[in-house]
Amino acid sequence: MKHRGLFLLQLGFTLLVSAFLIVPVILSILAGLTVNYFVGLESGLTLRWVIEVWTGYRETIFLSIGLSLACLAVTLVLGVPTAYVLAKRQTALTRAIEELLVMPVAVPGLATALALIVTYGSVSGFRTSWAFILVGHVLFTLPFMVRSVLAVLSAIDLQTLEEGAASLGAGFWSRFRDIVLPNCRAGILAGSLMVVTLSMGEFNMTWLLHTPFTKTLPVGLADAYASLRLEIGSAYTLVFFLMIMPLLLGLQAFAKPRPVKFVAEETE
Repeated sequence: MKHRGLFLLQLGFTLLVSAFLIVPVILSILAGLTVNYFVGLESGLTLRWVIEVWTGYRETIFLSIGLSLACLAVTLVLGVPTAYVLAKRQTALTRAIEELLVMPVAVPGLATALALIVTYGSVSGFRTSWAFILVGHVLFTLPFMVRSVLAVLSAIDLQTLEEGAASLGAGFWSRFRDIVLPNCRAGILAGSLMVVTLSMGEFNMTWLLHTPFTKTLPVGLADAYASLRLEIGSAYTLVFFLMIMPLLLGLQAFAKPRPVKFVAEETE
């Protein structure tokens, strides 16, 4: 009876916290579907505001999706090998590099954006391209990918696994592909989810880096709330939610565990 009471108390607290977090999102979504938010649901439901957002801001949606996927690709190419090197060599230098990687997260996004503008703003064509925003997003999200993969690699006996594979004749690339990557799949998934969500929703840095031709979804959302009807801003939030959820579900489906086949290379 005592354990049942404790369970009910924990369940009630969990539901209360969940409601505290979820209810504002639901109300914001409903505001984007009502004819008049200030009247409430009595005014009726409509897709008018969603259609207006799609008509006027679809470029920002596609740009944000493209940026988040490009950011994911770059952080995978840079972050996974970096985490592997940091896990293999635990020295004072690698620990210092690991701490330096976290600096873009600790520094305010506006300061990082200003540093990028001062350094690369004069490069012809680069300042006004989406690649300029991509650089900022990679700087901000790369530590999350590295830390996620590094945590998984540090929890396994990587050296023994690689030595066993090497004794069977596996070369470096074979060991990395068939041993390292499958064992850090969970870290790659966790890092990928964080990179995509952070890149998709990043505002502070993007607000300073963007131009009228490279406006991302969060910047457009801020403009909608500041200069248009509340219903349009709320509909923008609904569109943002509908765009990011399938992307996250797709990443999770892609990262489902698969059987790993190891084929040893023939030794001479």
